[in-house]
Amino acid sequence: MDLTSKQRAQLRGLANSIDTIVQVGKDGIGENLLKQVNDALEARELIKGRVLENSMLSPREAAEELAVKARAEVVQVIGTKFVLYRKSHRKDLKNPIVLVKDTKKRG
Repeated sequence: MDLTSKQRAQLRGLANSIDTIVQVGKDGIGENLLKQVNDALEARELIKGRVLENSMLSPREAAEELAVKARAEVVQVIGTKFVLYRKSHRKDLKNPIVLVKDTKKRG
């Protein structure tokens, strides 16, 4: 599922008000971090992460690797922070994110 530029802009706006909950450190991306990311995405759909200075990964590398492993989308990477999005499968989610529709005609 590729995000359109309008959907990315919408998610970037929503990400401004959320706290950083994932940190990638010197251990890189392990099973515990991946479980934390999956649980957070399932509960919130949109999460913000940060790459610490002692990490061997760049913020872009960390975001892309986590996105692939968690089947999520990289919304943005700025400085040491990144934002990931994945639609939740939970039916009891309080206020799921409704993405704007792409109205541009393709073809």
